[in-house]
Amino acid sequence: MNSPAILLAPLALLLSAPLLDQPAAVPRAGQEAAESPQGALPPMGFQRPVAEPLRVLENARHRPDPEQVRIEQRVIIRILPGPPSVREEQLADLPRRPLPQRYQEEELKGCVPVNAIVATQPASEDRLLLFMRDRRILSAALERACNAHDFYSGFYIDQPQICGGRAKIQSRTGSRCKVEHLNRLVAVSD
Repeated sequence: MNSPAILLAPLALLLSAPLLDQPAAVPRAGQEAAESPQGALPPMGFQRPVAEPLRVLENARHRPDPEQVRIEQRVIIRILPGPPSVREEQLADLPRRPLPQRYQEEELKGCVPVNAIVATQPASEDRLLLFMRDRRILSAALERACNAHDFYSGFYIDQPQICGGRAKIQSRTGSRCKVEHLNRLVAVSD
């Protein structure tokens, strides 16, 4: 035997093995007449059903039933702490007068768009300061179990707005907190 025949013989046996394993469907005499249409030749037992791997082209012709498709999109926005220059810039633009010693929080009604936030910074154990584009400074109170210092490197939010009582933010370390309420910091003169 020559070498190509030696190499191809096992391959031919492997390809024909699935075809030989399946028994031929031999109909009974009474079944033959009932199942075969008029004029069709009855199967002789020599036709073997095509093996499942070889039906790829036959199955490709059939179009699958249309099913419903649901497309979901999720956008996660990252709010960075911002460079110190942003915070210093906001303070430097204030008119030169004695700075007030105290700030008072006034409740902010409604929601704040995320794209209006320039920077963030932890303020106390449960509060984050949000520096806005319009030079306002907001305070976000977090739920009791949360520590604002977990958000020292910013946070992620998957909503376009931060609303008090609804918004959930996630730190880069993975902790998730609910924003209980938003307040606006207003300088109080003594």
